[in-house]
Amino acid sequence: MVPTQTAEQLAELQRALGSVIRGKDDVIRLALVGLLARGHLLIEDVPGVGKTLLARTLARCLNCTFHRIQFTSDLLPSDVIGVSVFNQHQQSFEFRPGPVFANVVLADEINRTTPKTQSALLEAMNEQQVTVDNHTHPLPQPFLVLATQNPIEHHGTYPLPESQLDRFLLRLRMGYPSAESEKEILRAHGDSREPLENVQPVMTAEEVLRMQEEVRRVRVDDALMDYVLALTQRTRANEHLSLGVSPRGTLMLYRAAQARAFLEGRDFCVPDDIKQLVIPVFAHRVVVSTRYTSTLRKADQAEAILQEILDSVEVPL
Repeated sequence: MVPTQTAEQLAELQRALGSVIRGKDDVIRLALVGLLARGHLLIEDVPGVGKTLLARTLARCLNCTFHRIQFTSDLLPSDVIGVSVFNQHQQSFEFRPGPVFANVVLADEINRTTPKTQSALLEAMNEQQVTVDNHTHPLPQPFLVLATQNPIEHHGTYPLPESQLDRFLLRLRMGYPSAESEKEILRAHGDSREPLENVQPVMTAEEVLRMQEEVRRVRVDDALMDYVLALTQRTRANEHLSLGVSPRGTLMLYRAAQARAFLEGRDFCVPDDIKQLVIPVFAHRVVVSTRYTSTLRKADQAEAILQEILDSVEVPL
């Protein structure tokens, strides 16, 4: 089982996040799964539901560096990763790091910038490094990208290509809070204080890295591996999907299941770890066929198809 001290730290981290992000315990747990699995998060929802606040609170709780990048149509790749500047005194070029050099990076409204700038994040998200002028610069660890986009307003946006979407471990939706939770938000913000004013660090970056290493050692039975592969194969053979899940997606589900088990205090996975993560991990990795007819919104069609696949695949005992 997970050591008691580690379990207590994770529980305290969830409480600290929950004190700011009210009524969204499921979203908080998924965000921590992404952190523990060394993944990145795509938060897709309407403005004003707490996407930015979630990223800021997580960075504060982890006592990590945080940078926010507001993506716009005129943003350049160098504005994200940095640029080499000529130093007159030393007569040489020196690298000036961009805002991507932080432990937690908020890529706000990532679909509002051009594909060229979007692609500047690909190496950073996949390799934990950036290359400028043939020099490779490692990024600080742990490294987590939280990207946001508005699924409703599409004027002046550039949809993320499948190659970019595949780099995100999970796609989250914050959703509107319940009436009771929204009342708590009004009470908490009624005194005009900064929401993060009372949030204290719960753990350090070194402790996060140690937990990420422990997550890799969570046991996954062969029967569960076969279950993951069966789900993946069904997405590739489904007539309603023109693009199934890639091998990277299979690996992401495996890693996310390990992280969820660790968050639950176990050093082994159970079928429920996989079932609960199939839609958040797979939904943004598949493409719905144009022949599929449904009254659901396009964003919900993939989730409905994945739920059908989940219901049709036998769960190992």
